[in-house]
Amino acid sequence: MSLRQAIGLSWLGGLCLLPLPAAQAQGDALQWMQRASQAAQKLNYTGTFVYRSGGIAETSRITHLVDAAGEAERIEVLDGSPREVVRINDEVKCYLPEARMIIVEQRPTRRAFPGLLPVSFGGGIGENYVVKKGNTGRVAGLDTQSIMIEPRDDLRYGHRWWVDSQSGMLVKANLIGESGEALETFVFTELRIGGPINRESVRAGSHINTSGWKVQQPKATDNRADEDTWNFRTALPGFRKVSAMKRQARADAPAGSHWVFSDGLAAISVFIDPMPESPAETGLFKMGAVNVYKRQLGEFLVVVMGDVPHVALKRLGDGIEARRK
Repeated sequence: MSLRQAIGLSWLGGLCLLPLPAAQAQGDALQWMQRASQAAQKLNYTGTFVYRSGGIAETSRITHLVDAAGEAERIEVLDGSPREVVRINDEVKCYLPEARMIIVEQRPTRRAFPGLLPVSFGGGIGENYVVKKGNTGRVAGLDTQSIMIEPRDDLRYGHRWWVDSQSGMLVKANLIGESGEALETFVFTELRIGGPINRESVRAGSHINTSGWKVQQPKATDNRADEDTWNFRTALPGFRKVSAMKRQARADAPAGSHWVFSDGLAAISVFIDPMPESPAETGLFKMGAVNVYKRQLGEFLVVVMGDVPHVALKRLGDGIEARRK
């Protein structure tokens, strides 16, 4: 029985007070999430964090600066192939020394740890997840408050966050699978919050000589015209469309379409491109904590991917069809 139905019963007078503490508890937990969102994007900080997923472990160093010119961030991957990612406000440049390439992207749809949420997010998270405070503890030498984020359906994964009690910074984040396992983990091993940071420290390392490097800048334009071309018959509860773009990875490649759907925490990308010359493998795939679903739709390849269960991707992807003209 739903609460709305139950309220109509005369004997519920005393029970009407019971949901209030739970609502207050969720509101308190959501405030902690809001603090974490704002701290990651409004504070100066430097630190080292480790990413783990399956058998993969990768260590990165991050420097984040906010000043009169806006927001700047540099992430240097310390393991394996050297890589650096530099973000100045909404422009992201990825430096790949081994390939002698720079990839430039405008208006990225997702940000990196610890900025896993937009500065402001609506009430959709509380509608799609049960959010509650967990235990306190210590991470990277900091006193933290844990936040449990449990999905209300099978279309999204759960999360567990550890937030610095003093600054509000997110210092550890787990993505939780259907069986309760940690699909991926981000955790700071060392973190310094506050203090002066100069702009030079958020530029690509001075040891990188980019002379002669290839610059790849996919062309992306807002695309509302494709809404007349493609129909998404199956909407996922809680997910809304946050962007629709026309993208062209290379000058000699045909343009494709790209949509992003989000529930405020999880994100799903949909790509529709002309079928490649060589046959494309279709079906369900897994890339670390990211799931992928591919299907052929006439002369096009539909790719749906995101940090959500396969059931969500397949439901969305199978509902895509060409509009009748």
